[in-house]
Amino acid sequence: MALLPSTASPLQAFVRAQFLTKPVPPPLSTCLAGQTVIITGANTGIGLAAVASLLRYHASHIVMASRSVEKGEAAAAPLRKQYPNAQIEVRQLDMLSYESIQGFVKTCSNLSRIDKVILNAGVAMGDFVINQTTGHEATFQVNYLSTALLAILLLPVLKSKRQAHAPGRITIVASGMALVSQFANREANPLIPSFDDPKGWGTAAALERYGLTKTLVLMLVQKLSENVDPSEVIINAIEPGLVGGSGLQQHAPAYLRAIFRFVHAIAARSTEQGAWSYVDAVALKGQESHGGLVLNWKIHPFHPMMYEPSGKKITERLWKETMQELGFSNVQGIIDSMRKA
Repeated sequence: MALLPSTASPLQAFVRAQFLTKPVPPPLSTCLAGQTVIITGANTGIGLAAVASLLRYHASHIVMASRSVEKGEAAAAPLRKQYPNAQIEVRQLDMLSYESIQGFVKTCSNLSRIDKVILNAGVAMGDFVINQTTGHEATFQVNYLSTALLAILLLPVLKSKRQAHAPGRITIVASGMALVSQFANREANPLIPSFDDPKGWGTAAALERYGLTKTLVLMLVQKLSENVDPSEVIINAIEPGLVGGSGLQQHAPAYLRAIFRFVHAIAARSTEQGAWSYVDAVALKGQESHGGLVLNWKIHPFHPMMYEPSGKKITERLWKETMQELGFSNVQGIIDSMRKA
């Protein structure tokens, strides 16, 4: 990471993003004709807006991944009418299930071409909930562990299905909250089981957990970029800013949802503007964004902790434990096969 850590306070960063940064639409010359794009969490919020934006820039084939095929088809129907020449598929993907993730990747391996992947699916649970299929807390499961598995499993598929003259692209959705998480359990050893401890869980803890899982996403992007040649697959993270209509607060307490509605009314970007940032990260940013975070349409530093010796050790420990946790799917073998020469 060549960038120096940011010294802006959370309030300064929020004001800069929401009031001092003008959202920039992709240039009219942007053309994704012939390209196939996979996007998760595609039936609602920014994910759905991103599908529409990709189609507007002439993407030829969109794979909309949705936990509910029925809801995905309902979201896809008007887009199919608006863009009759594009192929718009809905495929089932449950980010709470390793089996579903593996099955989804297997179906994607049957595609003749894949150019870009946007891993947009995420949750912000208001209560402590253990995912029964894996035994892990649900926000941690979806936002980090399942996202890591999906990203790694897609790497060799994307490498083999990309066009020879251009690298494949994986953009993973992060959050500005990733830059300010406290990471109180950072010294836990082993680390992963500490995310499944319900002690102290509450509204503040739920918000911290969401931000922390997105910090882990930044660590994931950093480690993946160290092992993957950007001439084959470019991997970056995107922070779209505060966007209204994302649906992330649906599990929050009523009073907190009311606060979010007020803040959104005065400061939030539209889902279309959020989608512009997705297109920018996955289609317009080049190899300079590999292993980086795109925020406000620029490459931005990671969490300050990640630049410290202790933070680097935590990143390495998390990566090692992640490889062990996901070892059932040969993730280490995949990483070894993708490693830069």
